Amino acid sequence: MQSTALSSGSKTSTMSTNGFSTEDDSRSGHDQVCCLIDSGEKCQRQAGNASYSKRIQNQARKLKLTRDELSPHIYICDYHKTQIQNIRTKRKRKDSEDDLGFQDGIEELVEIDFYQMPVNTLRRYKRHFKLSTRPGLSKAQLADAVATHFKTIPVVEKETLQMFFYTTKTKRFDSKDTT
Repeated sequence: MQSTALSSGSKTSTMSTNGFSTEDDSRSGHDQVCCLIDSGEKCQRQAGNASYSKRIQNQARKLKLTRDELSPHIYICDYHKTQIQNIRTKRKRKDSEDDLGFQDGIEELVEIDFYQMPVNTLRRYKRHFKLSTRPGLSKAQLADAVATHFKTIPVVEKETLQMFFYTTKTKRFDSKDTT
């Protein structure tokens, strides 16, 4: 990392390549605006701690977002962060309910948002099912691997429901101790 020493009077600080002089400066977004251009107009919202990276470029393009090259930083606002996360987690269904002959939503497809789960839960899932992944995965990559594996697990609905009903009828789930 390249750094240069700046001195102002008796005060000396280090300027790093990200353009901030101290760690506190890099965390404060009170004077920074979002670095994105939304449909041709510069976003004027306050920048948060999320940054624009190559990983989210495709999702940003789908939303007609581009990075303002004149912006001195790569931080984006919480509004755009949420938009990008929402487009990333939505999966397109292969068949619509009309094509399958379902009426009035009798059968619903339940989707699990693995991106909202804690990293420890994803790691435990990976360890339990002995998923082979490269070491040092980010949370998003780990969530993708777990979601991909989860979709491949076969479920026998009748047996699963029978076991669920048996378990709920035979076990007591009291939240308070009875003494």
